Amino acid sequence: MSNNHELYKVFYWAAKTGSLSKAAKAVYLTQPSVSHAIKQLEDSFGISLFHRTAKGVTLTQEGAILYSYIEQSQVLITLAEEKMAALKNLDSGELRIGGSDSLFKHYLLPYLEEFHLKYPGIKLHLNHGTTPEVMAFLKEGRIDLGVVRLPIVDPQLKVRESIKLQDCFVAGARYAELKGEVLSLEKLLEHPIILFSRNSRARMAITELFQSYGRTIKPEIEVGSVDLLIEFARKGLGISYVSREFVSQELEDGSLFEIQLDVQLPPTHVGILTMRSTPLSQAASRFIELVG
Repeated sequence: MSNNHELYKVFYWAAKTGSLSKAAKAVYLTQPSVSHAIKQLEDSFGISLFHRTAKGVTLTQEGAILYSYIEQSQVLITLAEEKMAALKNLDSGELRIGGSDSLFKHYLLPYLEEFHLKYPGIKLHLNHGTTPEVMAFLKEGRIDLGVVRLPIVDPQLKVRESIKLQDCFVAGARYAELKGEVLSLEKLLEHPIILFSRNSRARMAITELFQSYGRTIKPEIEVGSVDLLIEFARKGLGISYVSREFVSQELEDGSLFEIQLDVQLPPTHVGILTMRSTPLSQAASRFIELVG
């Protein structure tokens, strides 16, 4: 029996409407084609499924049993088709994003707000983690995309480069005497340094940079969020290493100032990670387009 689904669909509409002509209209076939499909189904089972009457068709006892099963499947198929249409139109579904607290707050927040306004039916799930954790989330299928600092080299992941960040050292009023001075790395290390946790991409980058100049940077304070880096520097607990873009307000209002160094700190880029082997959902594709 070829294409069982189409035969069952014809059977369903004939049973539901009690009319071969109405079934033909429902499935966009001619009435003879409907009659032939039902005969095929009956021949395949070796039993009669309908009683033919002058007013139409009624189910036999065996036909009624078959209908009880087919009805459930047709309802599920209809629901599935409606769900697919809703997902295509972004009326429903979910978007799962992995990233650090700082990138969510200082980079993604405006895009998340715009996306939510455009597609309120899409549920947003934010999974917080370090770069290695975000990469693991992707490979485990726990998120649709990740937002991390680059560079990332992994053959399983597709990397889309996004904004550029410029990291810098900042301090508060307690270190006002350093304002306007140009410090060497050696002079900088005479002061207490506050860094992000060891497994962060920013921490790895600054550690490698100092090593390239033959210096070792050892923080007096390690913190787990950019907000604490900013607040600790404001309170005078040390000199923090943070992205300039994340402290623009504090630099503008004067609660923090940038420490000038005699070496250039290289910029870093933010990247959007996805799995090469996994097709993107409509929601994920649209969000990436939005971020650009």
